[in-house]
Amino acid sequence: MNTTTENPMDLRQLSVAELVVRAQGGDRDAFGELFDRYRSAIVAGAMSRVRNADEADELAQDVFIQAMQKIDQLRVPEAFGGWLRQIVHRMAINRVTRNRSAIACDPETLEATCVTDDAPDEVAESREQAAAVRSSIDRLGALDQETLTAFYLNGQTLIEMSDAFQAPIGTIKRRLHVARKRLAKEMDLLGAAV
Repeated sequence: MNTTTENPMDLRQLSVAELVVRAQGGDRDAFGELFDRYRSAIVAGAMSRVRNADEADELAQDVFIQAMQKIDQLRVPEAFGGWLRQIVHRMAINRVTRNRSAIACDPETLEATCVTDDAPDEVAESREQAAAVRSSIDRLGALDQETLTAFYLNGQTLIEMSDAFQAPIGTIKRRLHVARKRLAKEMDLLGAAV
């Protein structure tokens, strides 16, 4: 019997192990059903590792291609989900290490290594201002700190922040507006205390 011409409704009723066995036998529809069942979990797993929606989607596609090519190596069909997660983990590590473009460091280290043509008094004033801003940010609530850090220090766009915070762009704009006002108030308070 040719299993690739079966009704897709019949495939949805099969267990994962049954689908794996069929996929190992060359049934592309069975593998397609496995893809449908596991896609969202694999994309979520990829997202937690690469932290970029486009990269995660691309990684998930690569994972399924790898899984389709290597499915014959899976000895325990019931372990398909765990096996797939291992592939995600390995491929995410490879992708992150291969694509690492910059090494993060704290602002003080970065400032200390930069060459500047500014006068020493301008540099000192600039550092005092930066320290005052950091100090004021530290006194804000966690949500304000995360919002300001994501936008100004990490350079995230509103869309990236919307994805990261799982909130609509309008909410992110409001959070930024409120956080800026609170930061300005903290800066004023700091200025008055000096």
